[in-house]
Amino acid sequence: MKTPEEIRQIGLRTIEEEAAAIGNLGNHLNEDFIRSVELILNSTGRVIVTGIGKSANIAAKLVSTFNSTGTPAGDLGMIRPGDVIICLSKSGDTPEIKVLLPLLRLMGNKLIGLVGNTESYLAKNSDLILNASVNREACPNNLAPTASTTAQLVMGDALAVALLECRGFSREDFARYHPGGALGKRLYLKVSDIYKFNEKPEVQINDDMRSVLLEISSKRLGATAVLNGRKLAGIITDGDIRRMLHRETPVENLKASDIMTRDPLTIDSGILVADALDLMRKNNITQILVMENEEYAGVIHLHDILKEGIL
Repeated sequence: MKTPEEIRQIGLRTIEEEAAAIGNLGNHLNEDFIRSVELILNSTGRVIVTGIGKSANIAAKLVSTFNSTGTPAGDLGMIRPGDVIICLSKSGDTPEIKVLLPLLRLMGNKLIGLVGNTESYLAKNSDLILNASVNREACPNNLAPTASTTAQLVMGDALAVALLECRGFSREDFARYHPGGALGKRLYLKVSDIYKFNEKPEVQINDDMRSVLLEISSKRLGATAVLNGRKLAGIITDGDIRRMLHRETPVENLKASDIMTRDPLTIDSGILVADALDLMRKNNITQILVMENEEYAGVIHLHDILKEGIL
């Protein structure tokens, strides 16, 4: 049995070996990589991604990445004339590859070989080659696909991101491709979409502590805005209430203005909820007062963001 430190060292060695393999990929970004991007950009079809064995798992992930970043993609069951095919294989010489390649060529589709061996059958029968070769696997026996599949994944991601940027694929485009998920919500959901479902806690600066406590308790947001007429003057949180109890001043003699935090942090209702979350994290708070047309409009709470699945 390995000691805890020996186990940690195995993990560290694996990470270092795979990082080294990825670091070497930059040397393989040659003219064929550029031509692959241009071929896909000019194609009227989709990108069909396929592989054998462990490479098939990487191919499935790349299909998802292409689809979510503006490049329509699919697997072999969807191949049509005009599609560009990317075939993944470390050796490029397996019997399966030699049977598959003639079938891929039946409709005259252009073939990009994402290979670990540039002298292989796959490489020699591809129109373009993406070189994802590695010196060795992270596996101590140099057998289990580890560094090689990581290299395939990274090279595929490099292709997808290059296509994304060449297309000018924006945050708004990404949101349209992910309308129901957390990723999409981070890109389109605004504070105005959710704060209106909350109560709107508020007291006036001269209100007594009983009024403040009732407002915070009844509205159940852990805070209340303090107004001077219609103008925002401050905020009182449940933390302010706890600190107040340690004072020697009798509670019945205090007003809202005596314990409020002046010039509170606020956020405009048109801001993205994801940005509101970042602001909460940065300031270590759980709620922010929302402003609309320069007037206090309500509160957005961390729990609202949790419900949307953004956190």
